Amino acid sequence: MNRAVTIVSAGLMLIAGPVHPSSLCAASLEAGKSIATQRCAGCHAIGPSGDGPHKDAPPFRDIAARYDVSNLAEAFAEGITVGHPDMPQFVLGTDEIGSLLDYLASLAPQGSAQPAKRK
Repeated sequence: MNRAVTIVSAGLMLIAGPVHPSSLCAASLEAGKSIATQRCAGCHAIGPSGDGPHKDAPPFRDIAARYDVSNLAEAFAEGITVGHPDMPQFVLGTDEIGSLLDYLASLAPQGSAQPAKRK
């Protein structure tokens, strides 16, 4: 029964298409922002403006504009491989990944944000 509910829910998320960040869960956004502050802000600009401390680390708003954030879940789960050696490896739980991706989606240009797909 739970699997059927999950499949139906995932299908509805795909059908619904882009969502405005204001429709994302406030608690998830706050959790995602907290994760970004603790684990990512040492290099990346994690807000809607400003520069990050590391010149090669793209601002989160640029990542959200360039990529379908919902497709990054697997990369976060398996470990992101990037073109520079300074990116630390980190491990996040499923809920943490969803929250971080929800926060990233909230930074995307209006109308293009995709909420994280949850399993």
